[in-house]
Amino acid sequence: MPRNIEIKARVKDMDKLRGRVEQMASSGPFYLVQEDTFFHIFTGRLKLRTLESKNGELIYYRRPDTFRPARSRYIRTPVVLPQLVKWVCSAILGVKGVVRKQRALYLVGNTRVHLDQVEGLGDFIELEVPAPDEESAKGAEAVATEMMEALSISAGDLISGAYVDLAS
Repeated sequence: MPRNIEIKARVKDMDKLRGRVEQMASSGPFYLVQEDTFFHIFTGRLKLRTLESKNGELIYYRRPDTFRPARSRYIRTPVVLPQLVKWVCSAILGVKGVVRKQRALYLVGNTRVHLDQVEGLGDFIELEVPAPDEESAKGAEAVATEMMEALSISAGDLISGAYVDLAS
């Protein structure tokens, strides 16, 4: 199961942060419009991400809810008929919540930087640093911490869960 180190944080001044990210970025921005439908499950989180193109992906992930860089393990499966998958998962599992966002994706080295405008919740940044194995996780945590410092993201800005948890 692939893994990465993640942080999510509230953003007070998106224009200022965007400028910092653009100075660091090796590529981007790539703009995405996403709708994430979260389903009730016992362990981890399961969401169906529908993209503007009407394609999507089913994403299962486990990440502790913590106010620091966290290890996340995930599985992503492409979905060609997301409305059908949404109907089936909704009928079987029930919907926990729906999150709509506009995302600007940047790459800083191999780190994915997401600048998100989340409907009804505000502006956020998410960092995803790949950690292919347990040995690389500590290095990835250090990269996430260094990027937080470079982008002036304080511990007080971090959120511990997923956007759907904030909307609940």
